[in-house]
Amino acid sequence: MADTQSVVTLIDSTTSKLQQLQQAFSELESHSAISLNLKWKELEEHFHGLEKSLKQRFDELEDQEKKYVTKVIETQEMLEKQETAVVSKELASLERLQEQRDAVLSSLFVKYRTSSPELIAVGVSTGMADPILKENLDDTAAKSGSEYVCPIEDEITCTKPPSELIKLCEEMDAEGLHKFISDNRKNLSSIREEIPVALRSAPSPFSLVLDSLKGFYAGEVLGFNGKKDGSLLGLRRTCLMLMESLEQLLANGVPDSLSDVQILTPDIKEKAKVVAIDWKPKLDHLDTEASSGNSLEAHAFLQLLATFDIVSEFDQDEICKLIPAVTRRRQTVELCRSLGLSHKMPGLIEVLLNSGRQIEVVSLAYAFKLTEQFAPVPLLKSYLKEAKKLSQVKAGSMSPGAQNEMNERELSALKAVIKCIEEHKLEDQYPVDPLQNRILQLEKAKADKRRAAEAAKPQSKRPRASGSLYAPRVTSMPDKSFYHAPPERYLYPYDRQYVYAAEAHHPPLVNSAPYPAISPTHASYYGNGYQVQYQTAYLH
Repeated sequence: MADTQSVVTLIDSTTSKLQQLQQAFSELESHSAISLNLKWKELEEHFHGLEKSLKQRFDELEDQEKKYVTKVIETQEMLEKQETAVVSKELASLERLQEQRDAVLSSLFVKYRTSSPELIAVGVSTGMADPILKENLDDTAAKSGSEYVCPIEDEITCTKPPSELIKLCEEMDAEGLHKFISDNRKNLSSIREEIPVALRSAPSPFSLVLDSLKGFYAGEVLGFNGKKDGSLLGLRRTCLMLMESLEQLLANGVPDSLSDVQILTPDIKEKAKVVAIDWKPKLDHLDTEASSGNSLEAHAFLQLLATFDIVSEFDQDEICKLIPAVTRRRQTVELCRSLGLSHKMPGLIEVLLNSGRQIEVVSLAYAFKLTEQFAPVPLLKSYLKEAKKLSQVKAGSMSPGAQNEMNERELSALKAVIKCIEEHKLEDQYPVDPLQNRILQLEKAKADKRRAAEAAKPQSKRPRASGSLYAPRVTSMPDKSFYHAPPERYLYPYDRQYVYAAEAHHPPLVNSAPYPAISPTHASYYGNGYQVQYQTAYLH
């Protein structure tokens, strides 16, 4: 628009320019000794012709611009109308689909309510039931591990065969309960949902769970790689899950429906206190830094106090010392509330802050509404600042391995901060774009170092250029003695890396497959000829 105005101004100023040129031409003619062949009339006509052609071209360009602007406006209006029509059609389609879905579900629920459980079970067994109903029943039964699942919403009016979990709880079989959970570790999510209902059928749920805690500290058996025995870890996870399920049973309002025998009695609380007193010395020397806020043993002890309501039997300050060992576990917030430690959280957060665990501080500050006292954004920035201090070391002052470790630490810190920002919706206060750019820089540097290291490795020998095939190396001459030459390499069992599965009851950080079983793909032998015996892991 400014360019158009400048062109118009220049065109309008041509008249004054021509007058100035005429005066200069007259002066030139009066002072010149040589007569000029051109007359001013000719020059004036030439310039007027140029002016006219320029004005005509300028008017044409203006008309074209107006047509273009009009066309753009019409196109935008058309696109907006089409977009509105598409959105309205999508909403109408979604509404129709939702209405159809609601109608189908309503008809199914009506059919379930009007049909008796016996008829439904007979129809499923004879193949005469509704195919959709039969498929749903089969899927539900397979997930829960029971033979039959009642499709009626009201479980009280439905008589169904008891599941294996319910039978074990009715028989107060703590050992069988451990074995069943271990054998069905693939269905751990459905088992966790069924356990609170199964515990309700036990004559004494608190006694059953308390009996299941035997063997929690049966022994710290270490594997050949220095890690704890998988079966012991599995048993401890099961104990923790049973205590959490019992507390969930109480939280759902079931205590009112429990009989006098099933409730928590002073005798059971006294037995639980004995167990807690036995466990406590084993946690006195717990290294909270080494546990990284994810200690299974500390969590189990605190859950024992909360489930059996024996918190008052122990010093509250001693209990608070164990909280930093479990701050990265998902149940920490509810556990602190069950233990009555909400008023202690400012002091606990200060302890975590002094240990450089700002990410956990931010999560707890939001959970207990302490963000005014502990501002999240400055905490996250200080956390990254400390991580950068460690990684920004002058080249040559550290070994390549140490530099890689520092870069990995900064990379992990950046990802943790971004995840925390997204969880608590702090993007407006702390933009993540610079952090993501820094992650790309570190990952690129990491990839470049890896490629450089691979390029520095010695290359394998190639076949000779003579065209002959590459023949394998002869390792031994024809047999001239009674003993055969030994093979070049034995398969040693300790060359295999034994991996323990991640805890799958309540994963603290990432979602992982629940305790996968690891079985050797081939038999291994020691040098003396004895076959290696692998212990079956107690995982779930």
